[in-house]
Amino acid sequence: MENQTKVLLAEDDKNLGTILKAYLEAKGYPTTLCVDGKEALEKYKREDFNFCILDVMMPVMDGFTLATEIRKLDTKVPLLFLTAKSMQEDKLQGFELGADDYLTKPFSMEELLMRMKAILRRSAEDQVRPTVFEVGSFTFDYNRQLLMNDGQESKLTSKEAELLRLLCENLNRVLDRSVALNKIWYDDSYFNARSMDVYITKLRKYFKNDDQIELMNVHGVGFKLVVHEQKKA
Repeated sequence: MENQTKVLLAEDDKNLGTILKAYLEAKGYPTTLCVDGKEALEKYKREDFNFCILDVMMPVMDGFTLATEIRKLDTKVPLLFLTAKSMQEDKLQGFELGADDYLTKPFSMEELLMRMKAILRRSAEDQVRPTVFEVGSFTFDYNRQLLMNDGQESKLTSKEAELLRLLCENLNRVLDRSVALNKIWYDDSYFNARSMDVYITKLRKYFKNDDQIELMNVHGVGFKLVVHEQKKA
């Protein structure tokens, strides 16, 4: 039975692109190869894809710009970046744009496939998890990546939404740092831990005007999203 996961591969290195396409198709993933970001975007608009693998450095339109345009069309299609860059700032930018994962060249085909399968497993699990949460006076719509309060809407990034979803699922309970890192970043490395701290700070700012809600650090363990009971007058 043919795999239903159709892959869009944007890679300007034709040799690498051809090898990746052949490998993925041998593993049962129908793959469309594009050699620049503009071509890839046009393909994405015309066809249905279930997974995107995007090289960062491409002519005409780079991978980050392509990801931004794809996210305007679909906030949930999995995105995996390929790049020769290893700068932390580039990785943070990729995650900020909604990347699900990031592979630095050179990499093994087996690692790429492993990461793809992990992302796809998570996407399948997401389909049966709650998507709307009430947090004090706030409503969080995970699918729309919106946090709403008193008529005001805040649009969250993909990583903010993923992290807030985990916190909401563990409301008033401790969310273990390692669990969050492995579920969202697939790796509990020091770099990813620092990245998660940045997102925790951003989430905390959304709730700063509601003294009922507290996003706590639990030293050495993780985080806890707490909704305190309103004090009686």
